[in-house]
Parts: sequence; C-alpha cells; structure tokens
Amino acid sequence: MTIQSTGMNSTNTTRAGMGTGPVLASSTLSGENVRNASGEDLGEIKDLMIDTASGTIQYAVLTFGGVLGMGNKLFAVPWNAMRLDTENHCLVLDVPKERLKDAPGFDQDNWPDFADTTFTNRISSYYH
Repeated sequence: MTIQSTGMNSTNTTRAGMGTGPVLASSTLSGENVRNASGEDLGEIKDLMIDTASGTIQYAVLTFGGVLGMGNKLFAVPWNAMRLDTENHCLVLDVPKERLKDAPGFDQDNWPDFADTTFTNRISSYYH
C-alpha cells in the first residue's frame, strides 16, 4: 500500500496528528505497516478512532501477532505516539517489539469503550 497525500508539501517524517504535514485519506492508512525505530515490524493499522467533538484522530488500532489473521491482538495506540515516515511508506511507533507484546490490548470481538477515561488514561500512560 502506498501512502497518498493531498495538499501541503511534506518532509520525510511528520509527527502524526500535528497538522503540519499533508492531508491524508483515512483509507490510505488502513492496512499500512507500523514499524519501530529499529525497523522491526509491529503490525498494521486496522482502524482509526476519531474524536467526534474535535474531528481529530485519537487512536490508531494496531493489529499484531497471530498467523494469517487468526489470533491477532488489537491495540489502541495514541495517534500522537506515532509518526508518519513518508520515505519508507509506514508509520513509526517507537517502542520495542517486546513492549508491544505486553501492551494493553483487546480482541476483535471485544472492543473497549474509548469514551472510558480509565481506559484512555491507561493507554496514554503506557505509550508516553
């Protein structure tokens, strides 16, 4: 999948969600690879969670693990914990692969309540 942008010029890496780079279609990011700073594969973007009051992306739902889509664990990652690497066509989450394995996650059939501040505070403190 290729990251496609519209509008403003971009640099090689832009802090996700900061409004200083290109405007992207959300469908462009769905399925996009996520790597850490060491280049290790951390999974791919399954979905984006948008704050309806502000219209901003709050979380990327990352799918990780499993084989052929079976047994994958899902993670809500704060959007501002990621950066867009347009040169390598991926998103970068600067956490070791082992730390992601221990991150709070959920399964496909049991999504958390993203309006629950206990949940969102736990997620935010884990990645920041």
